[in-house]
Amino acid sequence: MKSNLLLLIVFSMLFISCADQEKVNVYSARHYDTDQELYAEFTKKTGIEVNLIEGGSDELIERVRSEGVNSPADVLITVDAGRLWRAEEADILQPIESEILEDRVPAEFRHPDGLWVGLSKRVRGIVVNPDAVENYEELTYEDLADPRFEGRVCVRSSNNIYNQSLVASMIETIGAEATEEWAEGLVANFARDPQGGDRDQIRAVAVGACDVAISNHYYLAAMMTGNDEADIEAASKVEFVFPNQGEDERGAHINISGAGILKNAPNKDNAVRFLEYLTTPEAQKYFISGNNEYPVNDEAEIAEVLQGFGEFKSDAVNVSALGRNNPEAIQIMDRAGWR
Repeated sequence: MKSNLLLLIVFSMLFISCADQEKVNVYSARHYDTDQELYAEFTKKTGIEVNLIEGGSDELIERVRSEGVNSPADVLITVDAGRLWRAEEADILQPIESEILEDRVPAEFRHPDGLWVGLSKRVRGIVVNPDAVENYEELTYEDLADPRFEGRVCVRSSNNIYNQSLVASMIETIGAEATEEWAEGLVANFARDPQGGDRDQIRAVAVGACDVAISNHYYLAAMMTGNDEADIEAASKVEFVFPNQGEDERGAHINISGAGILKNAPNKDNAVRFLEYLTTPEAQKYFISGNNEYPVNDEAEIAEVLQGFGEFKSDAVNVSALGRNNPEAIQIMDRAGWR
């Protein structure tokens, strides 16, 4: 009898200990081993346990919606501002109040109303065959719709959120009418029907299937630093171009991976501390080493392979526009015949 009572007391103490343990529950659409190391470092420094659930962006957003007020989720992490916009539209986020985040993360990489904050930067630029394109360093996105590139452009499907966000950024900066004219010209210059991912576009340039392609920077960086000999060889035959770098031009299109705090977060204070930690120079190194992304905190050093890409000017448009303009971007791409 006494032994059973003792066991009951022990189990009760363990339960109370688990219940009172400091924690933050994270739903993440990022799938990198270094992210796990990053979360472990956060726990080591703060004592706050990170409970992680991974999945696709749309899947996680729908999960939070279905869980409603009983959702255990504190933080949603996803890639692309267009997907963060989907979380906005689902009305599952709450404003983040943090002077630390405002100080570390430039305004263009934060939601104007504080609903989310950028964690890392992704450049959607142009990959070129340097032997086939004259003055390639001066390329702009607009150039890809010029008749001189007829039959020379490779790009993935319009279903891809990265392409949708690029078009959305152009709507914001040059207007819908000009963007639609550009999309029509781009489609007319396709070397082949859109297919595959960004790495496939890079490989296509390397083998001469096209002379230019649209790609996120980190795909090329991964091919350059990976273990696949064919990819290393392909990467050696191309150059990455940051478009629109002229004095009067807007700069390269930037997207982000980012995070928001869920509306019903049970551990809101820990969630704020978690996001603040992710933007420290120390933590930013994990985003850099894990996927060769650029840091949102300018105090963090960039990866060696990215240093080789050189410095560049960024489009200063607030990335929240990428989501806001997403529906119109899809319509424009559809009318232009970009499949």
